Amino acid sequence: MDMSRMKDQLVTAALSHAAFDGWSNAALAGAARDLDFDPTLPARLFPGGPAEAVAHLVAFADRAMAADMEAHGVKGRNTGDKVFLAIQLRLERWGSHREAIRRATSLLSLPRNLGLAVRLTWATADAIWRASGDLSHDFSWYTRRATLAAVYSATLLYWLDDGSEGAADTWAFLRRRLAEIGSLPRLGERLAGLVGGVKAPARRWGVPGRSSAPGG
Repeated sequence: MDMSRMKDQLVTAALSHAAFDGWSNAALAGAARDLDFDPTLPARLFPGGPAEAVAHLVAFADRAMAADMEAHGVKGRNTGDKVFLAIQLRLERWGSHREAIRRATSLLSLPRNLGLAVRLTWATADAIWRASGDLSHDFSWYTRRATLAAVYSATLLYWLDDGSEGAADTWAFLRRRLAEIGSLPRLGERLAGLVGGVKAPARRWGVPGRSSAPGG
């Protein structure tokens, strides 16, 4: 088994432990036991510790979202619908692990992990745009991704506390956020105030909560 595959399996198995122990060495050790892995493997796969494991979970969630989009089929959809679907698929995949995702956002919100959180959020925004068919590299590449990072982060926070059936309130919230920014090719024009006071969106999970509160 290649190393990337082992990392995928370990962070996935760690979700059930992280919900109770947080993203910690104990959670990674529990995942290794579940998988019958060598107990020294977590430290070798993630020498940076739990934060590195969360970073891999976020990257894994980005890859899974892209695969889900491809399998779902988006031909004929407009850009806004593609972006909506990408975010919806990304969050729905982890719906049974919200507490673990909340714990992941808590870890990423710590000051020492701010740089990592910024990189992960930007990478997730880029992955969503790419899965939606945007491969451009002009100036608007930056504004679109910066604005989408804010939209995604706000939606993630809402989703973590959403008790509605099928997360219906989250999807309505996301629709409103996308509608507020108007034409998606001009994302960035209304970034200020977009998410109703949510600050530092790059501190959130890619993926998926409040820093005081659940990668991927």
